Amino acid sequence: MTRVSPRPTPPVSILPGPDSVLHLTEVTVRRSPATLLDAVHWNVEVDQRWVILGPNGAGKTTLLQIAAGLMFPTSGRVHILGERLGAVDVAELRPRIGLSSAALAGRVPPHERVLDVVVSAGYGVVGRWREAYDELDFARGRELLDAMGVAALADRTYGTLSEGERKRTLAARALMADPELLLLDEPAAGLDLGGREDLLARLTRLAVDPSAPTTVLVTHHVEEIPPAFSHVLLLRGGRVVAAGPLADTLTADALSETFGMTLALERRGERYFAFAAN
Repeated sequence: MTRVSPRPTPPVSILPGPDSVLHLTEVTVRRSPATLLDAVHWNVEVDQRWVILGPNGAGKTTLLQIAAGLMFPTSGRVHILGERLGAVDVAELRPRIGLSSAALAGRVPPHERVLDVVVSAGYGVVGRWREAYDELDFARGRELLDAMGVAALADRTYGTLSEGERKRTLAARALMADPELLLLDEPAAGLDLGGREDLLARLTRLAVDPSAPTTVLVTHHVEEIPPAFSHVLLLRGGRVVAAGPLADTLTADALSETFGMTLALERRGERYFAFAAN
């Protein structure tokens, strides 16, 4: 395998710029004895659509938890939506962030109605209790379920859904509060081929919508990068291999370094495909 050195990252200012939605400087996360993230620099700006790509254990989910304000770094600076993590009330920050993740999926009560899973995001709770919702809330929830292709499931219970249906439901939930930042952790996992292609088409429509939030999507597979996404961050062992505009940054060499094996990369239109090189 041809090994490449990590691409030099342009210097990142300690302070975010006026268009920064996420701004990380020298972010390190240690959980003895492991280092989950190692001196990560990353800047995400308004209207950008990012993919975080890397193997298992690369630090992708940890990075997404940092971006969601759910985890604090061991060292380094994090700014989210213009607020510095550690100097802001995260209870006020988190409603501005839409998140779909495996950790969230495990917290949803199996008896919860699918439509209620979505609308309860307006209160930032998992599982309805005594919150009051009106017809506009339910109409918005149904609209989002329809946008994710699961409108017919609105009155089903969450526990009866397949893994792929749960991912779509949580993606709809993540949009319920009109977030400024949307974080999607492996939204295509558990989908069959048809389901994956349908979801990617829906995420592409979302990506080109000028009113849609800045979006970050985590995946293991280049085939799951929706067309119209603009940037990519490649992670391996908690360190950034490369980051930048998708068309320039996602190369066979960078991908091979990220996954620790020699890979070939093909681009067909706006889609990418990777496979082991002969």
